[in-house]
Amino acid sequence: MPSIYQLKPAFQNLLRPLVNTLHRAGVTANQVTLTAMFASVILAGFLYVVHGDGVASAWLLLFPAWMLVRMAFNAVDGMLAREFGQQSTLGAYYNELCDVVSDTALYACLVAFVAVDPWLLFSAVFLAGLSEYAGVMAPLVGAARRYDGPMGKSDRAFAFGVIAVLLVVGPVLGASPQVLHLACRVLLAIICVLLLWTIAHRVRNGVGAAR
Repeated sequence: MPSIYQLKPAFQNLLRPLVNTLHRAGVTANQVTLTAMFASVILAGFLYVVHGDGVASAWLLLFPAWMLVRMAFNAVDGMLAREFGQQSTLGAYYNELCDVVSDTALYACLVAFVAVDPWLLFSAVFLAGLSEYAGVMAPLVGAARRYDGPMGKSDRAFAFGVIAVLLVVGPVLGASPQVLHLACRVLLAIICVLLLWTIAHRVRNGVGAAR
C-alpha cells in the first residue's frame, strides 16, 4: 500500500537549499531534532489548555500547519547528519526518542475535544509508538530500520491533521456534534487498523530481510 513516506526524496530536494544554509550557519542535526521536539510538546500543551471547553477553535489549525513544518524538521535533521558528517550514536537516540515524544504529545492533546473518543485516541497513540518500536527492532535482528507500511510517521501526520481540520471546519459547515463524533471515531478506527497493518508489515519484512 502506498505511503506518503515515498515522497521523501522529492521533499528533501526542495529542502536542500535550506539545509545548506543551516549548515553554513553552524546549525547541527541534533539542534534541529531537539528544537522540533520541544516545539511539539509546547504546542501540544498550548492546544490542550486553550481548548479546555472541549470545543475546537481556529487555534487548532496550528496542529496541521505544525505537522507539515515538523516533517520538514525531520527531513532537515537527517540530511544534516548524513550529508555533512554529523551522524552520531547520541544523534541516533535523539532521532528515535524525540519523534516518539513529539508524536505522543501532539496526538494526545486531541483528548481535549469532546468529539474525540479517548479510548480510540489512546489506542492510536499506543499503536503509533509500537509501530516505531517495530521499525527500530529490525537492526537488532540484522535488518535495516523499517519505515514501510501504510501508517508511518508522515501518514500519521496527515491523518491526525485531517482530524484537526475536521474538528475546526465541521461545525462551521453545520455538522452536528453527533456527526462530528462519529466521523472522528471512524477516522481513528481506520488509523488504528492501518497501524496494526504497519506493525505486522514491519515485523514480517524485518524478519524476511534478516534471513
